[in-house]
Amino acid sequence: MTWVKHNIRLTPAQDCCLIRHAEKLGLTRYRMMSHIVAHGLSVIEHREKPTHDSAEVFDELGELSIRLAELERVMDRTLFTACAAYSYSRNAALNRKATDESVAVEIEDAFARQRTLALRDRS
Repeated sequence: MTWVKHNIRLTPAQDCCLIRHAEKLGLTRYRMMSHIVAHGLSVIEHREKPTHDSAEVFDELGELSIRLAELERVMDRTLFTACAAYSYSRNAALNRKATDESVAVEIEDAFARQRTLALRDRS
């Protein structure tokens, strides 16, 4: 194999980087340069085109965001229903003759408590 000689110019920062990595690997600057060129060319030759473009990724993220908001609404409604069932059951078990308005206040309080606990656990 015949070697071909090339002259290149490096910025001072590139030269410092080259020297630092050569010393780290125990190579001369010249050997490190051929190492860098070989790896750089390998990367260029084997570079693959991305399978997804940015617009497609952003569309998917948007759809996930919408579905997450829907899920949050369903979970809030489920929590509210559980609080209502608890409040009505509790009143029945304690043999209270509470009005729907007073039970509604209990439901709202229980719902607010559970939401606060859930948000506090998140942080």
